Amino acid sequence: MLHKTRGIVFKTTDYSESSVIVQVFTEKFGLQSYIINGVKKPRAKISMNMLQPLHPLDMVVYHKNTGQVQRIAELKNSPILQSIPYDVIKSSIAIFLNEVLYKAVRQQSADENLFDFVFNAIEWLDHQSEGLANFHLLFLTQVTRYLGFYPDQAINADYFDMKNGNFSKYKPEGFYYLSPPHTHNFYKLLKCSFENMQQLKFSNDERRYLINKLLEYYALHIEGFGNIKSHEVLEEVLG
Repeated sequence: MLHKTRGIVFKTTDYSESSVIVQVFTEKFGLQSYIINGVKKPRAKISMNMLQPLHPLDMVVYHKNTGQVQRIAELKNSPILQSIPYDVIKSSIAIFLNEVLYKAVRQQSADENLFDFVFNAIEWLDHQSEGLANFHLLFLTQVTRYLGFYPDQAINADYFDMKNGNFSKYKPEGFYYLSPPHTHNFYKLLKCSFENMQQLKFSNDERRYLINKLLEYYALHIEGFGNIKSHEVLEEVLG
């Protein structure tokens, strides 16, 4: 049966000399794998350029509730990204966020709220021209709302307990926590939005510390999350 759905490209893997399997986070069915034949041929209807990380899609797909590889009837980029593929900072952000999302989003069922957030954030990033140094920090913080471990917020707390996801006046046991001044910086992230993101004034060292701790936070709450490598390239690009 044919279905229309929006999608976001997560990962493309070679399947044969001219075919690939692309993993797409869809609005209607969650994360799905699709085989696309002939995609590497010169006059392919669907080209590899259309399947770059985090590219938004309009799709018509065949769908069976079997958990197996599905097939695509029609596919187009919509909207067509105007700057992310050509801007080194934006493309580095997209590659990093794509790696995190690929490891964090596993469900083969619809999550329209998460889909809308990611889809709209990609569009927002594509249209911005400056002040993007903290976009990835804010994005990862906000995504925890949809993944089930958004922090409980508190005022006048010196520590953030990463294992339990809450703020505390007292130092938590173990190693997984934020302490001053990083607790306050993290709290500022939680209170921020993309529209007022330029109010965040983090140094390069503060930014690097926060992204490492955010990735630790993800690893604590997502089984099998593993290591993320692309943030090191991103931080080099951001300076």
